Amino acid sequence: MKMLMNRTILLTILLLIVQTSLIPWLVPDAWSDRLLPNLPFVITVYVALFAGRHRGFLFGLGFGLLEDVLFYGHLMGAYGFGMALIGYMIGLVSDRRPRTLADTAVATVIGSGILNSIIYFVYKMFQLTDLTYGFAAYWQIVPTLLLELMITLLIYVPVRRWLMKNAPAAGDENAA
Repeated sequence: MKMLMNRTILLTILLLIVQTSLIPWLVPDAWSDRLLPNLPFVITVYVALFAGRHRGFLFGLGFGLLEDVLFYGHLMGAYGFGMALIGYMIGLVSDRRPRTLADTAVATVIGSGILNSIIYFVYKMFQLTDLTYGFAAYWQIVPTLLLELMITLLIYVPVRRWLMKNAPAAGDENAA
């Protein structure tokens, strides 16, 4: 499983590079403030669902802190905290349920909404934004959530095959 996680980390770093270099060209200029897809978050959802809550937590923490360092240096830890929390919670819930396409879609929608809300409220608490929550939800959270849902649905089959190859059994995660 370790080799698979190493490859998953490399794949996510590649997706982070695509997110920062290719996606800004694909998103129209008028929507560049609205559509902020978070590809490492989408992979964190998959890792939490198919590899367990501990790996989801660590994966979310690592890539969340990496995003904090790369993009949001004025406030460190908001994405790290949010992605780690959501990775753990999705992994915790998925231990008790089968993992289907619908579960993955619901986990992505709820997780994305919670992550972006956490980021908004942390920024609001430190007075880094003056937007109301309603406007932020309308302008950024919902469009980003829908784009991340579309990406999740597009990559479901290949990522599921990738992660299910050597996924640990339910009892193996506690030994790790």
